[in-house]
Amino acid sequence: MQSQQDALIPRSRGNLPKVCAATLAAITIGGIMFLSPERLFGWVAMATLVLTLGPLLHGLCLLAEEMLHHSNTRYRGRLSRVPSACGLGGKTLLAAVLGILLLYGVGSPLPDSGQSWTLVFLVPILYALLKSLGVLGPSEVEVSDICEGRKMNVAHGLAWSFYLGYLRLVLPRLNDSIKSFCATHQSSSPCWGRGSRKLLILIPLNANISHKLEDEDDNIRFYDNLPNNEIDRAGVRGRVYKHSVYRVLGEDGKAHDCVAEYATPLLTFYNMSQERSAGFGEPERRQQVLLFYKTLQNILDQSLECRNRYRLILLNDEHDDDPHYLSKTIVGHLQQQEKEEFCLTTPPQQDTGHPLAGVRPCVPHGDWQHIEAESREPTLMISLDKPQPLKEPIEITDHFQEAP
Repeated sequence: MQSQQDALIPRSRGNLPKVCAATLAAITIGGIMFLSPERLFGWVAMATLVLTLGPLLHGLCLLAEEMLHHSNTRYRGRLSRVPSACGLGGKTLLAAVLGILLLYGVGSPLPDSGQSWTLVFLVPILYALLKSLGVLGPSEVEVSDICEGRKMNVAHGLAWSFYLGYLRLVLPRLNDSIKSFCATHQSSSPCWGRGSRKLLILIPLNANISHKLEDEDDNIRFYDNLPNNEIDRAGVRGRVYKHSVYRVLGEDGKAHDCVAEYATPLLTFYNMSQERSAGFGEPERRQQVLLFYKTLQNILDQSLECRNRYRLILLNDEHDDDPHYLSKTIVGHLQQQEKEEFCLTTPPQQDTGHPLAGVRPCVPHGDWQHIEAESREPTLMISLDKPQPLKEPIEITDHFQEAP
């Protein structure tokens, strides 16, 4: 299950573009040094000027717009922030100044110095024009990398909102709610395994979710709701948070009770993709759903309040032909959790003479005879002896006592 989900989640972008760029630069500079080493610094100076003056001129064009129309509304009158926001940073200015000084000191690499300075001024001006027209605009990969690196995607905001506004409030109370539910529903107690005492958060890739799980799969039945949790929130006294219990039938006909629900922010993704003004098509929606899953997983992994109280289930949208895909996926995750869970309970036939007896992993009833002695270890060892003081240091010398 987990390997199938990992195959769908995009990894963070690495440093391969930087390595390729550095390799190309090293090869090019090495070739120039081999062909005409006396003009190397002149070419480097000219290239530096061409590359830095273009962004600086484009930054001046942006600066005019920001200063005239947005200095108060976007920057609250803090004019010192405008130049850096337009790309007129200290590093770019410093590189341009060093390029000018280097070109002035070593001379022009071209036979006619006037041609060099014409090229230096003409190329940046054309760069600023093409950049303003969008011809040299950032690619989709660059925009995606910037948004992911600076946590500016829609998925990042919705994942944090889902965690702070919902999961962090309800997950710490989930275990008590399940205990209260089992106390009032004695007939369903055998259907609750330790692995099912978590909130199953369903995340379909197509973000098209149903408000009733039984509408997606007839092997899933609504059973009842857990006791309501009332929390004072944002001026609302006793705001109600609730979870629904579903009974899921496996392929073997065995019933499993669990608390399952879709991640509600997926409704926002789907509705945005249906609005033309949102500029949010199906490819962007799928990418944002994957990023939402990845971000939410990272947030919950760092949350002490929610640890071991949830299970994220990513649903692939390529199984529309299977009417029981949802129930099979849920049961598969429940069975996997049963194998992963361990409890501190006494085995049915405890060997009291063994010094390591007393703790065992949770296994299905009746399977203990198939477990070898080695599989019962490691176990928890608790000593009842009083703590002993540390030993005094013993001096070791090279002197030997002679025999009397």
